[in-house]
Amino acid sequence: MSTRGAVGMDLGTGALCRVRASASEDGMTGADLIRRMAEGDREAFRNFYDRHARQVYPLIVRIVRDRSDAADVLQDVFWEAWQSAASYDPARGTPEAWIFMRARTRAIDRVRSIRRRSETFVAPVDERVAAAAPDPGGDAAERAEDRDLVTGALGQLPDAQRQVVELAYYGGLTQTEIAERLEQPLGTVKTRIRLGLERLREVLKRPQ
Repeated sequence: MSTRGAVGMDLGTGALCRVRASASEDGMTGADLIRRMAEGDREAFRNFYDRHARQVYPLIVRIVRDRSDAADVLQDVFWEAWQSAASYDPARGTPEAWIFMRARTRAIDRVRSIRRRSETFVAPVDERVAAAAPDPGGDAAERAEDRDLVTGALGQLPDAQRQVVELAYYGGLTQTEIAERLEQPLGTVKTRIRLGLERLREVLKRPQ
């Protein structure tokens, strides 16, 4: 059986399989697991998947809005992580940030692919919107705290600003698509996104 086939079996087809890691790997850091994945260690891969799939999957669902598509994207994300483990650079971010960024990118790619099949052109997502995402690094408690913090910050935005920021980041829409969906001038949408992101940065910088 090929490596891809074995990895595919580990991931399951459209399912969130849970594989128990060996006790010797429980104390390993995410970076250690990725390093061992790069060496072809399938047990390290299983442990890495087991640690992160439950956090990554809800993000994918929120973007693609279909659980079947989300399960496919999840499998693609971890298959790519297995393939590209050797390219991981700890100096550029945590393992959590690495896998979350891959998940978000692949989820948006899936949305675009679906739209292309519907003959709808989708331009690149505004990079400033992508930059507003919270860093998913740290342990589970810290990630939960980060999600609560960002959700709370979004709640402090005026409704009009929150709406366009959520459509851009979570929905993967471009500014032009947002303007068309909301039937608002493009300039108005751009201004609301800019003001919304500025407000988010201010809120997130405050001491908690």
